[in-house]
Amino acid sequence: MGGGSAGCALAGRLSEDPGRRVLLLEAGPAPRRPEEYPDELRLVSSLAAADDGHPNNWSFACELTDRRPARTARGRVLGGSSAINGANLVRATRTDIDAWPGWSYDDALPDYVRSEDDHDATGPGHGHDGPVPVERPTGELLAGLTTRVVRAAAALGVPAEPDKNGDAPPGVGLVPANVVRGVRVNAAMAYVLPHLDRENLTVRGDTAVARVLFDGDRAAGVETLDGERIEAGEVVLAAGAILSPHLLALSGIGPADELRAAGVGVRLDRAGVGHGWSDHPAVFLGFGYDESLHPEAVSTQAAVHLDAATLDATLPADPAGDLEVLLFCRPFAPGGPRHLMCAVQQPDSRGDSVLGSDDPREPPRLRHHYLAGATDRARMRAVVRFASDLLDTSGIAIPTVGRSSDTELDAWVASVLTTSSHLCGSAAIGPASDPAAVVDPEFRVHGVRGLRVVDTSVVPTVPRRGPAATALMLGEHAAALLRR
Repeated sequence: MGGGSAGCALAGRLSEDPGRRVLLLEAGPAPRRPEEYPDELRLVSSLAAADDGHPNNWSFACELTDRRPARTARGRVLGGSSAINGANLVRATRTDIDAWPGWSYDDALPDYVRSEDDHDATGPGHGHDGPVPVERPTGELLAGLTTRVVRAAAALGVPAEPDKNGDAPPGVGLVPANVVRGVRVNAAMAYVLPHLDRENLTVRGDTAVARVLFDGDRAAGVETLDGERIEAGEVVLAAGAILSPHLLALSGIGPADELRAAGVGVRLDRAGVGHGWSDHPAVFLGFGYDESLHPEAVSTQAAVHLDAATLDATLPADPAGDLEVLLFCRPFAPGGPRHLMCAVQQPDSRGDSVLGSDDPREPPRLRHHYLAGATDRARMRAVVRFASDLLDTSGIAIPTVGRSSDTELDAWVASVLTTSSHLCGSAAIGPASDPAAVVDPEFRVHGVRGLRVVDTSVVPTVPRRGPAATALMLGEHAAALLRR
């Protein structure tokens, strides 16, 4: 259940087998045609659906630090977060995936390729007949602002990375996006809506799940919030990295003491459920820019990925790049500033999702514990100062924040800190002997039968790039496993 990126990819691919029956349950609405999505979900020039309070956004409350409450965006509509995000479609790096227990980048590459219809990149490492279009900004969609930022990065010694999905060393380059002529093609549009005529595929919207049902040690189905009991030969949770571990906990799988405190009977004591996850802490550096952009220009067009050690000799070396500067070409509000988003891609901080009640309507308490360690704070200072230099070198602006002392800069970061909403690792892959692990490399939940988790919950550590493409890859990979 769960009609987000991984769930849609899994349902679409699995229903290609006429011998299987697939039921996809989505808590939010389930449009039947692309045109039924509102414009703020279709047009990539708009990020309005990511705003707090939008009906297609869960807007989960979270604590970035003990002094910084916030909201984290998650899609609540068929297509999930792929329907409300910036449409960046960038793969995890080889270093990321090679570190997953039982996986390698070479294992995942065919699944990335199978998902894509890349309109720009060529070669065997890219797909050209998959369901998800991939484009990079060109021609009139390529803003002059992007060109100036890319040139400034080169002047600061950042190497070119022309293909962000090309398994190359980190650098500066354009951002691939799942967009066609300014329209966001979400996972449901790509994998599900074209196949609603399949007799073995059923999609139900406005159907929230309360818990998994069991027959002995085997998952036998789910119970919805309305009390409906739905039987299934196999249950796959694809509700995302917040709600999938929440459902495991409500079903009695999680840290035993926490479950008992919430009034939930313990079926299986797994300490890693909802704990030990990571996300990208970020800040936005605003600047003024007068250039008029094409009305369908994508929101984010260029990204710089950096090794922290190249910016600060006191920081540890990371050959895969652990810092990101992302250019937001369009203002968030009419007449507002443009932004560079500065993020720490490999933070040391780890978060937890605490089950507060046995009521499935009560969301978990999300605590990121961002920037708790000195190394994370030093990395954030390094990337903000680089972004300031980038704007200075481009001739666009001369921000003063980058010239602040460490103490002043830390205080500014603490006052504007936000999250990239890229939570991963809340039901991580690993061996059954590891108490922090929840699923095996084939997504099967340790200790029970007939239950899998297929979404970014299972990714042990948040990748050095955004996880949208990786969520699709996971759905593709799981479908191939199940069909075998």
